[in-house]
Amino acid sequence: MNLIDYFHPAGRPFIVLFAAVAAVLGLVSGPLFVIGLVLTAWCLYFFRDPKRVTPTRPGLIVSPADGKIVMIKEVVPEAGLGLGDAPRIRISIFLNVFDVHVNRMPADGIVTARRYRAGKFFNASLDKASEDNERMAIVLRLAGEHPRTGQELGVVQIAGLIARRIVCDAREGDRVKAGAHYGIIRFGSRADVYLPPGLQPLVAVGQYMLGGETVLADCASNEAARQWEKR
Repeated sequence: MNLIDYFHPAGRPFIVLFAAVAAVLGLVSGPLFVIGLVLTAWCLYFFRDPKRVTPTRPGLIVSPADGKIVMIKEVVPEAGLGLGDAPRIRISIFLNVFDVHVNRMPADGIVTARRYRAGKFFNASLDKASEDNERMAIVLRLAGEHPRTGQELGVVQIAGLIARRIVCDAREGDRVKAGAHYGIIRFGSRADVYLPPGLQPLVAVGQYMLGGETVLADCASNEAARQWEKR
C-alpha cells in the first residue's frame, strides 16, 4: 500500500494545506514551525484510514465507526428517517478528535434512502444531538441468508461541536458490503445505528468500537441483550 493510500481522500487537501502552512511558518520562526509540524502531524493522524478485518458471517451488524458507545436506547425513529413507528434500539457512538473518522457500512444490503437534514452543532455526546444536530442518514435494506433479510436499519452521520462537514458517498440503489467505506465526518462527531425492531445489541455503553470490525448485533441469533461490567 502506498503511503498516500493510508489517508482518506477527503483529508488529502487538508494535509497539503497544513504542511504548506507549516513551511511558511518555518520561514518566520523556529517555534512557529514546530507548532505547524505538530498540527500537520495531527491532521495526518485524524485522516488516517487503517485497514480493517470485517467478519463476514451472514446476519452480523458491525460498527460503522470507531469510538465509544455513549448511549443505547429504545426509541421510535424520527419520521424523517422513514423507518416506521415501531420502537427499535438506537446505538450512539461518539467519535472524539483522535478517533478514526472513516465511516463504514454496518451490514450487507441495498441503500434504499439517503436523507440530509441541516441542524445545530451541539456536543455530539449529548442525547439531543440525535434530534437537533446536522446529520446525514441512510437506510439499508438487509441482504444475506439470515432471518432478517429484507428488514431495514438506519445509520446516521451526525456533526458535532467542532465538525462542520459530513461526507457521504452512498447513493440510493447502491448494493454494499459490511465494512465498506461510505463516508467521513470532520472533526469530532457521532454515528447512530437504528437496529431492526426487536433485535438486541451485543455491546454496552462505555465499550470502544472499531469501525468495520466490532459486532453490534447478530440478526441470526435470538440471544438477549448482553450484560456487561467493567473489570
